[in-house]
Amino acid sequence: MGAGRTEVARALVGADPVESGTVEMRGKQLRITTPAEAAKHRIGYLSEDRKHLGLLLEQDVNANVGLSSIREKFQSWGFVRDRAMRARSREVVESLRIRTPSIDQTAKFLSGGNQQKVVIAKWLVKDCDVLIFDEPTRGIDVGAKEEIYRLLNDLAAQGKSIIMISSELPEVLRMSHRIVVMSEGRVTGQLEAAEATQESVMHLATLRPETEAVR
Repeated sequence: MGAGRTEVARALVGADPVESGTVEMRGKQLRITTPAEAAKHRIGYLSEDRKHLGLLLEQDVNANVGLSSIREKFQSWGFVRDRAMRARSREVVESLRIRTPSIDQTAKFLSGGNQQKVVIAKWLVKDCDVLIFDEPTRGIDVGAKEEIYRLLNDLAAQGKSIIMISSELPEVLRMSHRIVVMSEGRVTGQLEAAEATQESVMHLATLRPETEAVR
């Protein structure tokens, strides 16, 4: 924590200004200045602070699931196609095994794990190609963590690109194909899963970068 991981993720999706550097996807340079533009490029960011930045807590599950896709998929001539949105919400709630009495349940009454799944559902409905998960299992119980891990693996198997930011080293070692380590705002090294150990990751995490940190 404090190495600049979240700042880089927020800069990638246009939530924070970029002072230098470029963002490329499939060999094409992108200009992203807002999260809405990132979403147009099929890049979704799931904030570590899901209650304040990921969910509309006072709205129901259906509204939260369809939030990022209303204009694109559920709107016609200025009107929301409520039946279509509710059908898609039910489908994704069932697929992700979100435990809720119905899609009309207010989001604030769900458990932490199920709230996290609703955030994931929102971006799945958007059909993002790149998903950035910032501390995806923070504040949820062990059982819910296992379900989140299963979802991440399923998404990767479907061809989605996932960037997972985590402070839990066992989680990083278990889930990653490649690990990028940061310290003081700079990347200090990259490890493939086969060569990554707690010792090698911690060694890179404690290196002092020689160049100016990312602001």
